[in-house]
Amino acid sequence: MSPAAAASDGRIRSYEDFARVHAYLLAASGIPPSLHERLYRKLADEIFDGGEVFAVEPCEEGRQRRLMLAAEHPLGRESDVFLVDHAWSFRLSDALKQLREVPGLAERMAALMCVDLDRRIETEESDEHDGDSSGSLEHVLQIVEKEKARIQESGSDSAAWIELEELGIDDDMLVALDLSAKFPNMVALNLWGNKLQNTEKVMQEIRKCPKLKALWLNENPVLGKGIDKAVLDGLSELEIYNSRFTSKAGEWALSFCADIVGADNPCSSVESTLLESIVTIDLSDRCIHKLPEVFSPSKLPSLSKLNIRGNPLDQISGDNLLKLFSGFTQLQELEVDIPGPLGNSAISILEALPNLSLLNGVNSSSIIETGKHIVDSALQPRLPEWSPEEPLSERVIGAMWLYLMTYRLANEEKIDETPVWYVMDELGSAMRHSDNANFRIAPFLFMPEGKLATAISYTVLWPTHDVQTGEECTRDFLFGIGEEKQRSARLTAWFRTPENYFIQEFRKYQEQLQSNSICSSTKTKETPSTKSVRPSDGRALRVYTDIPHVEEFLTRPEFVLTTDPKEADIIWVSMQVDSEVKNALGLTDQQYTNQFPFEACLVMKHHLAETIHKAWGSPEWLQPTYNLETHLSPLIGDYCTRKRDAMDNLWIMKPWNMARTIDTTVTGDLSAIIRLMETGPKICQKYIERPVLFQGRKFDLRYIVLVRSIRPLEIFLSDVFWVRLANNQYTLEKTSFFEYETHFTVMNYNGRMNHMNTPEFVKEFEKEHQVKWLEIHESIRSMIRCVFESAAAVHPEMQNPFSRAMYGVDVMLDNRFKPKILEVTYCPDCGRACKYDTRALVGSKNTIKGSDFFNTVFGCLFLDEQTNVSPL
Repeated sequence: MSPAAAASDGRIRSYEDFARVHAYLLAASGIPPSLHERLYRKLADEIFDGGEVFAVEPCEEGRQRRLMLAAEHPLGRESDVFLVDHAWSFRLSDALKQLREVPGLAERMAALMCVDLDRRIETEESDEHDGDSSGSLEHVLQIVEKEKARIQESGSDSAAWIELEELGIDDDMLVALDLSAKFPNMVALNLWGNKLQNTEKVMQEIRKCPKLKALWLNENPVLGKGIDKAVLDGLSELEIYNSRFTSKAGEWALSFCADIVGADNPCSSVESTLLESIVTIDLSDRCIHKLPEVFSPSKLPSLSKLNIRGNPLDQISGDNLLKLFSGFTQLQELEVDIPGPLGNSAISILEALPNLSLLNGVNSSSIIETGKHIVDSALQPRLPEWSPEEPLSERVIGAMWLYLMTYRLANEEKIDETPVWYVMDELGSAMRHSDNANFRIAPFLFMPEGKLATAISYTVLWPTHDVQTGEECTRDFLFGIGEEKQRSARLTAWFRTPENYFIQEFRKYQEQLQSNSICSSTKTKETPSTKSVRPSDGRALRVYTDIPHVEEFLTRPEFVLTTDPKEADIIWVSMQVDSEVKNALGLTDQQYTNQFPFEACLVMKHHLAETIHKAWGSPEWLQPTYNLETHLSPLIGDYCTRKRDAMDNLWIMKPWNMARTIDTTVTGDLSAIIRLMETGPKICQKYIERPVLFQGRKFDLRYIVLVRSIRPLEIFLSDVFWVRLANNQYTLEKTSFFEYETHFTVMNYNGRMNHMNTPEFVKEFEKEHQVKWLEIHESIRSMIRCVFESAAAVHPEMQNPFSRAMYGVDVMLDNRFKPKILEVTYCPDCGRACKYDTRALVGSKNTIKGSDFFNTVFGCLFLDEQTNVSPL
């Protein structure tokens, strides 16, 4: 941005200056024009008056906070604007370092993100236990006798519902309580969270209570010792056990879930008239395999709201379930897992149950209009998790993805390659998500001196609807992002979305990949089609280039440099030569260029993965790779499957088309993976967690591939390759993922580069791992050939007789010495190739001078030579 000067020194002195200088920012932010002048006044005078209007209060048992309108009067739509300060701004690579080193930062962020609760809770629990008498027989007997007296007042034959939860009751105490004698008509017994251990003693007492309809032994040590079968066999009338329906569940269990039967209204049987009056039943998480026979339209004619989430319902087909539910003519609201027992599509459910007005809390007409197949308004928040031994700095790193916001700085010339992440202050960070939000926010850079260099970052907050006093203030975390941009899947960053849906999407994606195989496993020999392009009159080929290394090191007499692209035979440049560039430079289609049409299928990371998938399906040499712009759902399914099966779950995020590991992140946090989409299009690739190491350090290999033709495929591998070593010892400690020099190997631009000559590396590597490098080399050659075969098979339109190109191919080895493709680079940096002399380990095995590198490359591509290269 180049702000117009507001005064001779450029400072903002009036609203007119502000509006002119910030015109683009104001338009991009979406702040209503009617609020622009009010915004200026608050920015100029640094007025933070949100504290007078809003209040922050705890929720989710203190593990989250929410923002409430506390003003005496309602707040009208677009009636005011508020400044929110940024409590913490940082580049991602600096996050952990700042939390450790900036005084008070970790403490403030931990309190803001509610990850310091255990310190307060431990103190509170300590105070409570000081005067706690639970765990003594005398204390429990007092509770039992009090309940016995209460029941006797109601009549000696009254049903009893006994609550003895978390009282420290052990086996001997249970025997001493003699509950069956005191409560002969006991229908429910809650012993949740006690110290029962001996199956025989517990069953001895339980069997004496034959009228039990419900029993809770949850969180007792006795579970897992065969007691479940003994309970179910020993109590013939039991309908609910450990919160789950038994095979005997019927009227009583349904009445309990409809709040007709309970501790305040215990009874041993339920009259049919009570069933007929049931309007709402919550059957969620009852482990129901088949609904009780009594669950029918004739027995429950008034049923209007039903929740069957969290049940397998696998002993009845989805079609039969839908047929059953369609008989409930009053049923208007249904809560069910999608995918689940009723299928995978919300739309299909609504088609089968047209009387529904709400499905999973969402208006039916809205579901049909938006075409959503998976809907849920009752998603549980993804709350931060931490272990007591974790320091605050690491807890914050784990929780911050639920709170972070991001922007990039830019001016007229370029955009900042590295995004800025920030956390709003306590007020702004307390705003929770709603699909129907009543507020909106936008980041805003205020330039009081008219220059970006001295800009101050804020977040601006304003109401988009009328808000009443006492109402929660919410924002849409994915404002402007609809289902076409994977909205439902992206909400997984903040909410616990249905894992089954994503696992099914992952399985479908796997099946699709396995069905792909354009490339044949048997390779046919292709006759080379290219020859030397040197003119018959023997004159030198004229080369136009913008690459300094070519200018310096292309010294063969067969080539001569020219500064006029129009007269050149060969165009060898670092930029893309498209039709626009050709027209600007006056180029023709008969000039040789160092790139192939459609080579993006190789050199852009998402296209490379797509090309390989189409050609080979899911080969071992390509790590699981997902384009986050199109395949977020199967990635989430893959992540959930790995988590469920306790498999490695570390991933690396790579921008589609950035080099030098810019904006590249290693993480095992699903929220982080999804949120990192906000800084630009990326692939997410399974991280090679166990690479083979060299002296304890991670490394990768850079190969040079020369391509003369795509169809037929005519490619050559340079006899020289280069090893790139990380500087630090490799570790999978979570805190190490912020250490560039531990997990990344490109040190030309970051960190300190320690060059190691390839023959020396191979000698030491063979000695360390007791392997033969030539065997590894052959597997790498085979893989590289497969990569380029993919492009030739999937994109035959790449072929152009006037194209010749050089590509860098980056390879890593796993701990079984199997090669993995990392990426293919157009016009790779050949600084090291030109700088260092080395010896070829394959082919000629000659000593190769670095200064001859481009002489070799041009000789192969344009003179039909094979010096120091090997055909693939």
